[in-house]
Amino acid sequence: MAKVAIVTDTHFGARSDSIPIDNFIRKFYEECFWPEIDRQGIRTIFHLGDCFDRRKYINFNTLKSCREYFFDQAQKRNIRIVMIVGNHYTFFKNTNDVNAPGLLLKEYDNISAYSGPTNYLIDGRSILLMPWICSENYEWSMEAIKESDSKVCFGHFEIAGFQMYKGHDNDDGFDPKLFKKFDLVCSGHFHHRSNRDNIYYLGNPYELTWADYDDPRGFHLFDTGDLSLEFIQNPFNIFTKIYYDDTKDIGYTEEDFANKHLKLIVVNKTDHYKFDKFIEKIYSANPLELKIIEDLSEFESDALDDGNIDLEDTMSLLSQYVDSLETEANKDRIKTIMKTLYVEAQNYDEEHS
Repeated sequence: MAKVAIVTDTHFGARSDSIPIDNFIRKFYEECFWPEIDRQGIRTIFHLGDCFDRRKYINFNTLKSCREYFFDQAQKRNIRIVMIVGNHYTFFKNTNDVNAPGLLLKEYDNISAYSGPTNYLIDGRSILLMPWICSENYEWSMEAIKESDSKVCFGHFEIAGFQMYKGHDNDDGFDPKLFKKFDLVCSGHFHHRSNRDNIYYLGNPYELTWADYDDPRGFHLFDTGDLSLEFIQNPFNIFTKIYYDDTKDIGYTEEDFANKHLKLIVVNKTDHYKFDKFIEKIYSANPLELKIIEDLSEFESDALDDGNIDLEDTMSLLSQYVDSLETEANKDRIKTIMKTLYVEAQNYDEEHS
């Protein structure tokens, strides 16, 4: 038996093919992922879906870049990549037939991409590979889960009761009981790393939006013998909150600001000149973005009576608002819809800003 690597939801081309984000992704592979792969002598990498970010097209610079720091590096090392199709790179929503790996990666003889359920044998261990389940392959997928003798399942699932993002549950999707026959289920799709019983959401390798802030990212090593998972944490971050209080020692350096998306939260500002000099210090370090949160009075309301609420957390405000409603409707369902719309609106704003 041997160890293999598992990575998922790499989303090459994220944030409208942002070059700073791509540079941040490259840093993870060059300084964290490949050094660990070499150190451990890994010969196989499983990718559990959503390798590329866009469903319908590819940016040429993004394709060139991810070839350099991911696909070419695996080929150079003679490492096999076993991929399953995720929802982010299927052109149609009702079938997996037209997908990015099948069209963009044919020239790599070390890559196998699966668009339908497959029992994959490695080191004597059978693993049921389950790509994104859509209307076309639903019956096939349910039959594969029922008939498979594998103790391990790798998939790209939407399972109810797990967190899409840190602190925000998903109430829709498959019942976890569907997968109770397996000793271990590893899934992509949700970007927050979590587990319950035999089901593990592995999370994506790096931060891509503010929803990922302060939530450990990385990849996993899987032992095909004892079925254990080892988490290798990504040491790099690109989203940083800075708390400004000039009544205390601020203690930040320019290294904390360079090439980062920053939120400056002003706790105390007694000296305007000192504050302006601090802002100049931040800008001189060339951050990618700076948002200053200084006046939180817009959040002050008699309706918000929980003194412990995080005023920066829009989703918490939405949840509290729904809880205050007098309605016979399913409040959890309303919360899920509002959270989904919020995330989609946030992503749309980031992609069109």
